[in-house]
Amino acid sequence: MKKRLWRIIIGAVFFAAAMAINIDIGWLKTEWYKTALYLISYIVVGGDVAVRALKNIFKGKVFDENFLMTVATIGAMIIAEYPEGVAVMLFYQVGELFQSYAVDKSRKSIASLMDIRPDYANVKRGNELIKVDPYDVRVGDIIVIKAGEKIPLDGRVIEGSSMIDTSSLTGESIPREVEAGSEILSGCININGVITAEVTKEFEESTVSKILDLVENAGSRKSHSEKFITKFAMYYMPIVVGIAVLLAIIPPLVIKGATLSDWVYRALSFLVVSCPCALVISIPLSFFGGIGGASKKGILVKGSNYLEALAKAEIMVFDKTGTLTKGVFNVQEIHPEGVSREELIELAAYAESYSNHPISNSLKKAYGREIDSGRVKNIEEISGHGVIATIDERKIAAGNVKLMRKLNILCPSVEVDGTVIHIAVDSLYAGYIVIADEIKADSVQAIKELKKASIKQTVMLTGDTKNVASKVARVLGIDKVYSELLPGDKVEKVEELFLQKSAKGKLAFVGDGINDAPVLARADIGIAMGGLGSDAAIEAADIVIMTDEPSKIPTAMRISKRTLGIANQNIMFAIGIKFLVLALSALGITNMWMAIFADVGVTIIAILNSFRALNVRNL
Repeated sequence: MKKRLWRIIIGAVFFAAAMAINIDIGWLKTEWYKTALYLISYIVVGGDVAVRALKNIFKGKVFDENFLMTVATIGAMIIAEYPEGVAVMLFYQVGELFQSYAVDKSRKSIASLMDIRPDYANVKRGNELIKVDPYDVRVGDIIVIKAGEKIPLDGRVIEGSSMIDTSSLTGESIPREVEAGSEILSGCININGVITAEVTKEFEESTVSKILDLVENAGSRKSHSEKFITKFAMYYMPIVVGIAVLLAIIPPLVIKGATLSDWVYRALSFLVVSCPCALVISIPLSFFGGIGGASKKGILVKGSNYLEALAKAEIMVFDKTGTLTKGVFNVQEIHPEGVSREELIELAAYAESYSNHPISNSLKKAYGREIDSGRVKNIEEISGHGVIATIDERKIAAGNVKLMRKLNILCPSVEVDGTVIHIAVDSLYAGYIVIADEIKADSVQAIKELKKASIKQTVMLTGDTKNVASKVARVLGIDKVYSELLPGDKVEKVEELFLQKSAKGKLAFVGDGINDAPVLARADIGIAMGGLGSDAAIEAADIVIMTDEPSKIPTAMRISKRTLGIANQNIMFAIGIKFLVLALSALGITNMWMAIFADVGVTIIAILNSFRALNVRNL
């Protein structure tokens, strides 16, 4: 940008001198001075453009903006229209400067996330602290994070307490308190205390690494608008060059009194106007700005194609646990049969001891004692049913009604607002435990806002019981609910819902668990709750909500629609002005200065309009 700026300034000085000079000393006439100064100005300002055009011709890339600018400006110089020729190149470079600034600003809004990359980790080896590269730290290593340092890897606090700044990941300004037992994410900043943590993920699999990967690859997935502009330019540019050639040659041959220089001038003006810079620059820039603005809100979009698709969403499908509800389960009731309350909760906790599912964690939490893994053998997890394990040589089954039926074990029909875990010991029913989840504070608001937007139908898919699912759907105001589903059933339901949307409409699915990954991948737009969501869900999703807040989904939709609106404004404005001035240029009504405005002026206006996509403060 600095080099281009200096070229523009120096070129503009020579251009102004050429315009203002009026000296006549002997044989050194004014016109000689002017011509020399115009040529110097042109070489300073446009030399690099001409060189790029020449290189691209040898590479087979003939029809690009460098070629159009070079042909138009050199043509103007040949017919002695020096001021117009230099002015076209000068203002073209001004437009390029604006583009560089705009792209740099948009890139910085996203690249600010790169600041979350940690430089080192303090690894505890014996009584020593050693600074090492985060890539060299392994799972199980003990790291120490001092006040003011970035958390280098995902881990679990084992000692100390502190306030953590999560704004770089979630966009939230309120610090979060952590203490022994708390999970911490890489990329956050430790504010005030010293904490010791055990590393749970290597750097390549850590939160910060995944976020950086998403950001770095976001630009590679183009929206339909960007693809349209690329395809449009590919056919459009050869056509306008051909028309310009015909415009310069045919009229002087067939129109009486027409001069070659006049029609060449018109053709050159036509070429300047035809350059599709405004479209080629502003459309990707609009989406780039939208992705950058979304990242400020803790919404990571993997590509502009997904941002564009979200604006067209008609059906929004939700998982329940961990998405609309907190996924923080607590044991509410214990109903033993033939065993004590303590033994029932102990058997359930041991059977679920190898799982990290929220329900399993709630059982272990209610048990409240250390699990002796040596007592557990032959663990068999049956997806959508429960777990079978051998504990102290007894066969324990813990799961839902479907598991009991599968094992031909009679169990009572329990109608409660919660998840029921039935337990059987050696094929004899031993009782049930009721576990309840809690709806997220902003889930109701999220559903209301989505209905105000273009979402025609909200749907909830869950493996939970009909009673629990219906109650949650009723409280949230969800249109349809499908309960007691296995992971494969969710995909089937989504396939059915695809038939209910319009041809151009999109279906979005929001989930967080590993069992949601197939549905996230199948949906038109997969949205993962990334803060606490599984790696598989984040990997399969197209958009990641870092705060785990459902209310960020309507925000993402508003950003999407606004970005698409800005891109469409630029398309209509640029094409409208260009075709108008192209027609006027062909008729000889306009001159090169109007052509400059139609190219550079329109480009700058479109770029400035694209800047609006970065502003998401009130969305």
